[in-house]
Amino acid sequence: MSLLYEQLKNIYNVDDDILLKLREAISACEEHFKNIQHSVELNQLKVLRAFQINNVSDYHLNGSTGYGYGDSGRDTLEEVYASTFGGEKALVRAQIVSGTHAIAVGLLGNLDHGDEMICVTGTPYDTLLKVIGMHNEYGSLKYNGVIYKELPLTREQKIDIAGLKQLISPRTKLVYFQRSKGYQWRPSIMISELKEAIQYVKQQYPHIICMVDNCYGEFVETQTPCEIGADLTAGSLIKNPGGGLALSGGYLVGRVDLIERAAVRLSSPGIGLDVGASFNFNRSAYQGLFMSPLVVGEALKGAVLAAKFFQLLGYPVLPQYNEKRTDIIQAVQVGSREKMVAFCHGIQKACPLDSVFLPEPALLPGYDNEVIMAGGTFIQGSSIELSADGPIRPPFNIYLQGGLSFSHIKIGLALAAAEIKKLER
Repeated sequence: MSLLYEQLKNIYNVDDDILLKLREAISACEEHFKNIQHSVELNQLKVLRAFQINNVSDYHLNGSTGYGYGDSGRDTLEEVYASTFGGEKALVRAQIVSGTHAIAVGLLGNLDHGDEMICVTGTPYDTLLKVIGMHNEYGSLKYNGVIYKELPLTREQKIDIAGLKQLISPRTKLVYFQRSKGYQWRPSIMISELKEAIQYVKQQYPHIICMVDNCYGEFVETQTPCEIGADLTAGSLIKNPGGGLALSGGYLVGRVDLIERAAVRLSSPGIGLDVGASFNFNRSAYQGLFMSPLVVGEALKGAVLAAKFFQLLGYPVLPQYNEKRTDIIQAVQVGSREKMVAFCHGIQKACPLDSVFLPEPALLPGYDNEVIMAGGTFIQGSSIELSADGPIRPPFNIYLQGGLSFSHIKIGLALAAAEIKKLER
């Protein structure tokens, strides 16, 4: 048994059975780790070329204050994002507080009263339901007169292109795709499947905007949604593209006109993209983007290992360890409230910050169920760092994501399993 396993046993009282299964899982995943490394290298080259094409220099790392007029670091960062993700233009700002905010800016900026939006990947992530206005929340899309339709996935958990054909109407302005599974027990949507659906929409209805929620998916595959025809994508810098270094922020990438309208929604008419101080944001945002292919690769290796490890421990997992992936999220069906809490206690014990705290379920803004969250992260709420969360509701799925290093993820998985095993004694 290696020194790491001995230390896990001696310091954290992880028993031999868990450690043996962890070793077995690592051995089974070796070939899949090699495939992840291949994607890391291709994505690293893509990011490097985006920096070089846009002539990034040391002075771009400096920030601005006040209005932020003439902030060349901010403007060049947006050009780097556009080049990396295959769009005409980008909006990358510290003032965007989350992935949900980035998506909301894109939707509210490009949908007017009487326009229709269709979500074709089933019910969206919990926090986006508030943006849509499922209960007519003030300022939401529905409150502002936008018509919302939702198309379930097929029985095979695929985008229902035939159903979409029946649902599109003369008022349809935007078709929305959520790439990641969110808090659902379903496969995430692969780039190849997005491509088929987007191509159908564009061939039949070229005027309709195709928007993709890209959260958790950046640098997992080697193509981006804009490269396969999406008009607009959005995401968070405290997820994949921030590389664990960006202190805050979100982004949108896509068509020039759509980005400009989103910028008006973020700031105000007549101002748009022209203002927005970057403060100390630029350096960490540039370096985080450069590091993100490597960091995403580490998180992916951890997700693959988690799938095999918890499968060996007897729990349903999604996706399976040997399935293709399009995001960094690994779902584990632990089967009870108590085991969800125990899993999060184990992950929290493995965190560099706040490891002595015990996460407990609570109602959080934007959610209808209590949520349990674990993550003693350097960036508050960062889900590219090792973290786990899930709404407390049957069948009691926990969602693991992130990890800046594979070694750290291994430790977290061992402690999560050990905490669950305490309940079984």
